[in-house]
Amino acid sequence: MNFITIIVIFRKMKHGLDSILKNKLILAPMEDVTEPSFRLICKKLGADIVFSEFISSEGLIREAKKAVQKLLFYEKERPVGIQIIGANEESMSEAGSIVESFNPDFIDINCGCWVKDVALRGAGAGLLRDLPKMRRIIEAVVKNVKLPVTVKTRPGWDSSSIVLFEIIKILEETGIAGLILHCRLRNQANKGEADWNWIKKIKDKGIKIPVILNGNVKTPEDVKTAFEKYEPDAVMIGQAAIDNPWIFRQSKFYLKHGYNEPLATPEERIEICLEHLRLSVEHKGEKYGVMEFRKHYKGYFREIRNISSFRMELMKETEYKPIEEKLLSFKEKHKLN
Repeated sequence: MNFITIIVIFRKMKHGLDSILKNKLILAPMEDVTEPSFRLICKKLGADIVFSEFISSEGLIREAKKAVQKLLFYEKERPVGIQIIGANEESMSEAGSIVESFNPDFIDINCGCWVKDVALRGAGAGLLRDLPKMRRIIEAVVKNVKLPVTVKTRPGWDSSSIVLFEIIKILEETGIAGLILHCRLRNQANKGEADWNWIKKIKDKGIKIPVILNGNVKTPEDVKTAFEKYEPDAVMIGQAAIDNPWIFRQSKFYLKHGYNEPLATPEERIEICLEHLRLSVEHKGEKYGVMEFRKHYKGYFREIRNISSFRMELMKETEYKPIEEKLLSFKEKHKLN
């Protein structure tokens, strides 16, 4: 596998993301989802930019195997962002340097993760309740790297503590290259409606850095509405891509033509599923590559009739070859029909 192993001499201005982000569709960073095999599939199906899972700064500076493994990416994934998370400015600064040594296109600071074990320990969305610490962390990372740095965050902890405009001031003063705004509050987690009006409000206020809309983008129609009504520089898609990695290609088709492209055929679904599974095995080894891939079968076989029993057969397998044989046999049956 051709992972990045050589540091390429490649640096951008800290504010040089405008052209990279403009009108782009982006795969959101998602824990246990956006590892290299999934990112490559989404890239193939139309994602313009991809993100790593979030990586613990403490894990990186302690050279924890799991954290370091998350830094690896394929050259053909570019542009790719690596996201780091933590509650200590010294650790985040050092982690930024480690990430930079692997030469992604930019670094993102997670200031929005809602999970209790993260937020209640002062990292992720926990920084929404301590803006001075957020500033110190951002300053520490930006000063210690040459790559562009973005921040992913939320408007506030809850409806009584909206701090978005204070955050924007911090971002602009510290040299952040772009804002990714998940338009739900921390107490909403990943549930309920995202308020995309926040994007329009901050654009109308004259924010000086690119803004990426994130949160509850589920369909190509959502993508069109987001761009046309709320005017972000780019749109980021998260959970919807898990069950439908075709959403990036579908959205581009809808933006261009104004109607939906035909759904992927069962044959194409099988081909992409197999490609994804092979990449997963290549990256994680056969045992874990097969086991951790199980969460993707639902998405690949959605809207194929009478598929549940076949999907359960695949879930029972623990080796690649039997799965490949079953999928190829299924594909041939569909050709005959």
